[in-house]
Amino acid sequence: MRARFALLGAVVILGLAGCGGSDKGHAGKAPDEPVAIKVSQSELGPIITDRYGRTLYAFTKDRAGTSVCADECIATWPALASRTKVAPGQGVDQSLLKNSQRSAGTFQATYGDWPLYYYAGDGKPGDLDGQGVDDEWFVVGADGKLVKQEA
Repeated sequence: MRARFALLGAVVILGLAGCGGSDKGHAGKAPDEPVAIKVSQSELGPIITDRYGRTLYAFTKDRAGTSVCADECIATWPALASRTKVAPGQGVDQSLLKNSQRSAGTFQATYGDWPLYYYAGDGKPGDLDGQGVDDEWFVVGADGKLVKQEA
């Protein structure tokens, strides 16, 4: 009988341990691993993307490299943020890439003085579904300027 309780106790402990885990991939936290941006070709021409080819956007209400996107805005337009400074990848003009402090210990990449964001509505790398949303969100070209043509 005692052996059964010991076995049952071990199974319960192992089961609870399996329910734990880290929150390393939690969407609300900036990643710890290095983040990089690159230039990718799109139907709009050469644009700034993350290292996986996911499109990055700029918000026309942002000014001088300072983000004003917060709360509901940041839920739809997550910032390209990291605990380490964002690195330049293939085709990126290093003089246009900067990292601004978004919150304690978190940096947001800016390119051509535009803070960079993802669009939650983009399902896969190369999607441009955020282009022109509310006439305020646009992809950033390799030259650091907003690309305002329609996708």
